Amino acid sequence: MSKLAVVVLNWNGAAMLERYLPSVTSFSNLKGVSVWVADNGSTDDSVELVKSKFPSVYLLELEDNYGFAEGYNRAIRKIAAEYIVLLNSDVEVSEHWLEPMIHYLDQNPEVAACQPKIKSWHNKDYFEYAGACGGFIDQWGYPFCRGRVMDILEEDTGQYDSIIPVFWASGAALCIRREVYLEVGGLDPRFFAHMEEIDLCWRLASRGHSLVVLPESIVYHLGGATLKKSNPKKTFLNFRNNLLMMYKNLPDKKLKKVMRMRYLLDNMAILFFILKGQTNYAKAVRSARKEFKEMKPLFESDRQNNLDLAIAEPKGVMKSSLIWQYYLKGKTKFTELTKNINI
Repeated sequence: MSKLAVVVLNWNGAAMLERYLPSVTSFSNLKGVSVWVADNGSTDDSVELVKSKFPSVYLLELEDNYGFAEGYNRAIRKIAAEYIVLLNSDVEVSEHWLEPMIHYLDQNPEVAACQPKIKSWHNKDYFEYAGACGGFIDQWGYPFCRGRVMDILEEDTGQYDSIIPVFWASGAALCIRREVYLEVGGLDPRFFAHMEEIDLCWRLASRGHSLVVLPESIVYHLGGATLKKSNPKKTFLNFRNNLLMMYKNLPDKKLKKVMRMRYLLDNMAILFFILKGQTNYAKAVRSARKEFKEMKPLFESDRQNNLDLAIAEPKGVMKSSLIWQYYLKGKTKFTELTKNINI
């Protein structure tokens, strides 16, 4: 078994592999480290590209497009390593990006997973949307990051260079103990894509594992390579999966209150989109809520199992509303929100 395997999940992303995989192979050349491309049944020339241009990279060919969640589950079950890095195909890594994560997990057995500082590939002085410098969540289930609140990205001036516990670590560059990943069931394939890593991290934290961000490790994420942020399909998946995630993980004493508030907030979002003339997004939110209700019975046993195994209160929850703090109080930076977060 190798020490660490970097696993890049790919689906018809030959152009991304050609652009970003060179940095991964160059800066992951460590003893005990292997680089893998798990191909999700691509129909472009991704497989041929890896074979011809990246001979040092191991190729795992999956027969179909299983989505982000199940694609990684299948790959990780087949790849033997103590630690696994789930790395998006549109991520450029930097020199010595792996060493801090390997060292920290070696020295802190209570920590199940960590993420690097994730900066924007387009503007490398700023944080990137999907993970920034560690993920958090508010009391109604809205995720945000240290370095990214709603759509506001902060410039990285070293203000978040400390190692701290987080609620969730980004699936764009997630380093996790393989044994623990498999133990808690991995990513939920029913999510297909979006929010699945937050759901996974919630399970980890509730079962007594810690998660941290390690800013000494730095990567650069292009973002939006699969679905653009402005795509109604992404809106649908984010709203639906967020509701599923909360149903799966919230304790009984909080679930009804949160779901009542989300009914109100989601309908406000629908109205907001209609007033802006974005009817496709309004329909996406409405469809997300409808499908959540249809899928809810499928998650009853998962919910009960999660509640039965929960032994800890996750870190990184803000005891107030992100919507309230952002839109009504004008707070756009993580540092303005910290007094309400249990870190």
